[in-house]
Amino acid sequence: MICKRLNIKYPIIQAGMAGGPTTKELVATVSNAGALGTLGAGYMSPEDIRNVLSQIMKLTKEPFAVNLFLPQVYEKNEEQILGMQKYLNKFRIQLGIPEVSSVPDIQDLFERQLAVVIEAGVKIVSFTFNKPSASLIEKLHDSGITVIATATTVKEAKELDSLGVDMIVAQGSEAGGHRGTFLDAEDEALIGTMALVPQIVDAVQCPVIVAGGIMDGRGMAAAFSLGASAVQLGTAFLTVQESGASGIHQSAILSSKDTDTKITQAFSGKSARGFKNEMMLSLESATDLPPYPIQHVLTSDIRKEAARQGNKELISMWAGQASALSKKQSAKQLIERIIQEYKTTISKISTEWN
Repeated sequence: MICKRLNIKYPIIQAGMAGGPTTKELVATVSNAGALGTLGAGYMSPEDIRNVLSQIMKLTKEPFAVNLFLPQVYEKNEEQILGMQKYLNKFRIQLGIPEVSSVPDIQDLFERQLAVVIEAGVKIVSFTFNKPSASLIEKLHDSGITVIATATTVKEAKELDSLGVDMIVAQGSEAGGHRGTFLDAEDEALIGTMALVPQIVDAVQCPVIVAGGIMDGRGMAAAFSLGASAVQLGTAFLTVQESGASGIHQSAILSSKDTDTKITQAFSGKSARGFKNEMMLSLESATDLPPYPIQHVLTSDIRKEAARQGNKELISMWAGQASALSKKQSAKQLIERIIQEYKTTISKISTEWN
């Protein structure tokens, strides 16, 4: 049903990872291979979104999605911000970039981002970080757009279902990157995929997409056995040839083990799973982290320069708990492998039971 609704061949979705990994080549290649590519546009300017969408549409005629971050309410405390800038200056000194002692201006680009997406004719939009309002969902439906939103608890899934979203991503705590929690306390919404998915499937009417720990066909088979209609993979796509993830990020994933990641608020002020490093552990010792998106903006110059210098200790490297299963291959090869592994797994299960 979900393949027909999204007009895709395979029930596989490439996660909309913001910050650069989802290049136009990645999105188009995934969609051309029969899955659903997703542009992670949460941090992009409206102008950049417009340009990249135009380029993607030249590379594929197949459906693809755009992922956006729904705005959140947050408190802007200047004393707290200046204190964090002072703390962060030690990292700036280490990298040889200017120290900062000012309060940044933070713009909310969501409405303009969304307008560009609608204008471009994108037919699938996914959201995270909050719940879309009923009026927003109606607006998107009026434009012929399928709406997907993220839940990390049963309570959140029920709320999204009642609002009228078309599909729900059930994000298990194994997932890499930012948590989509919006109703429950972030430290209480860390439910594993195996426990979360069947409870959400039983609680809602719309199709459920599994995210968190899915890296191959075995994971896809497990997801479907839990009642899911599709799987969403992020970490697995970070090391494909078309990925925009930095070289040091990809190397960290390819050499990782199961205990290397941790959920932290250090880099952005919002819970996210990534590889442990000097900056993460140092910031976790700071008692007064500004909330998202303030902390994200404050650390951005450090993370950008560290990536340029190849310093893996001062950047955020998001990855899920199953990162050790990653391989270096093309996106098309990854999708083909997942499908073959899925078929093999199902056949093996059937044979063993018979």
